Amino acid sequence: MTFEPNPVTTEQLVQHLTDNVGTEVGCKDIRESAKILKLSYTTACKRLKSYKSGIGKWNLTIQEIERAYEAPAAKKKANYVPDKDKTYVPFGNYTSVKKVISSKKFYPLFITGLSGNGKTFMVEQAAAKLGREFIRVQINPETDEDDLLGGFRLINGETVFSKGPVLKAMENGAVLLLDEIDRATNKIMCLQGILEGKPVVVKKTGETIAPAPGFNVIATANTKGKGSEDGRFTAASIIDDAFLERFTVAVDQQFPSMAISDESPGVGPTFLYSGKQGRPATLSNSAGGATFPSQLRL
Repeated sequence: MTFEPNPVTTEQLVQHLTDNVGTEVGCKDIRESAKILKLSYTTACKRLKSYKSGIGKWNLTIQEIERAYEAPAAKKKANYVPDKDKTYVPFGNYTSVKKVISSKKFYPLFITGLSGNGKTFMVEQAAAKLGREFIRVQINPETDEDDLLGGFRLINGETVFSKGPVLKAMENGAVLLLDEIDRATNKIMCLQGILEGKPVVVKKTGETIAPAPGFNVIATANTKGKGSEDGRFTAASIIDDAFLERFTVAVDQQFPSMAISDESPGVGPTFLYSGKQGRPATLSNSAGGATFPSQLRL
């Protein structure tokens, strides 16, 4: 048996409801109109999805049509490029971080150092200098997959999936900063595949998000992922080795020297991990410049 496509259009359905009920309609009105027009109730609801104004309510006015169809097109894209701070003086690992960001290659960095020595600000200003989009996620013990990748939110009476900062950074090819990563629990293991530079399948929607060119992940921490040995950072957690190994290089940020200036970058980075899969290395560079693979030498 063959089925003929239903000739009733969305416009005809809207017109029928407007003529017989008005611009404010409910479930009962749609059921009755669908029966007259020989539509299933489910099909009718799908046709009127753009007109829905609440639970069991639809508004068929011109204003609602304009809001549903014109507003999304006019929505301005968010700008994630941070502002330059004219007072910022580059020092320490700034040159190395800037080199990685400017390469637009996927090269995860793990930056450690005492609190207040400019780790986060350094990454932000390197991105600002290069005009790169920068998305910062403040990590805490409650941070989970819903916070990072996204989850369902109630918007205008409807349950809609809202993408989290990690997915937004991937789609925009932005620099993603995981700030205070050593305050996280094992819930951050949801980032395992993302730290390999691979596409991620969003479990809640089935959508596959591939990282756009330029996407990179940088994490900051007060410890080296093994907890606080001297008790100064009691909230610091022990990070799973499998997670740490996803970072290609880790550097230690020192406080700037008293004589710091643009020409004198101060203390250089000490490598904590280097090489394939984050194998420990004793490589150190205190002259202010980090050594990177040839493809990152710009």
